[in-house]
Amino acid sequence: MALKVAIQMDPVAAVNPLSDTSYLMALNAQARGHRLWTYQPDRLALEGRRVTARGRSLEVLEGQTPAVREGDLEILELAEFDVILMRQDPPFDLAYITATHILEHIHPSTLVVNDPAAVRNAPEKLLVTHFPGVQPPTLVTRDMDAILDFRDRYPDMILKPLYGGGGSGVARLKPDDSNLDAMLELHFAINRDPVICQAFLPAVTQGDKRILIVDGDPVGAINRVPAAGQIRSNLRVGGSAEAVELTARDRELCGIIGPTLRAQGLMFVGVDVIGDYLTEINVTSPTGAQQLKRFTGVDATAIMWDRIEALRSAR
Repeated sequence: MALKVAIQMDPVAAVNPLSDTSYLMALNAQARGHRLWTYQPDRLALEGRRVTARGRSLEVLEGQTPAVREGDLEILELAEFDVILMRQDPPFDLAYITATHILEHIHPSTLVVNDPAAVRNAPEKLLVTHFPGVQPPTLVTRDMDAILDFRDRYPDMILKPLYGGGGSGVARLKPDDSNLDAMLELHFAINRDPVICQAFLPAVTQGDKRILIVDGDPVGAINRVPAAGQIRSNLRVGGSAEAVELTARDRELCGIIGPTLRAQGLMFVGVDVIGDYLTEINVTSPTGAQQLKRFTGVDATAIMWDRIEALRSAR
């Protein structure tokens, strides 16, 4: 079955073909005979209930430079596509939310992965709060008194923006660090969003595990190790990836959240685990598939396309 596929993402020409998960998704789709197009989210348009985007056909050039070839700019009638991959990076802001509202007009007749309404209702750092017992001690607030009370109880803590991504803005405040007030003043002066405070987990020095989940089932994991002297292990900010096995606790955590992810149409998800705790459920544009394939031979994006093709053939 040849599917007509559009990928909503940041500029495709800028992707790293050796590490980018969206590139691997496109490569797998092309190998299966699916036809590809790409467009940027600011090219989406809604007129009445007609959803269009100005985009280009896409050819993936494996092992070549440049790694992709794009066609001429054209107007894409998105209701005529079989699948839309929603793969633009955070921040999860009003522009992101607006894109989910627009794509709802064509989903599920056109299958949007991940389900746009579920993405809108599942900011990475908030979805996890619906599952008791899986998180470290965590506070979400703008209230300074609540933050100071939390720090009294957890003097070694992590502070991060609620809607950030890729490790941006994440800081550790040790018990003797006096910068909390200044950091919060700076954040609240430019942003109306709450922050997240979390008890620091010493296990992060051994790595932050990224587990990829496809249609509710864990398919594998990589360990992201922070650079020397750092606490952030995100690959974008200098962390390094290494092979790792799923533990019994990892499988337990995935078993708790997996049925909800499947029921909500969150087909391709990356969860972050530090020690015995789940810290985030990433549903926007999860990464790590290339590293997982390199270390284990497991291709999470191929498993995703198996599930998508099964859904489309069952219509």
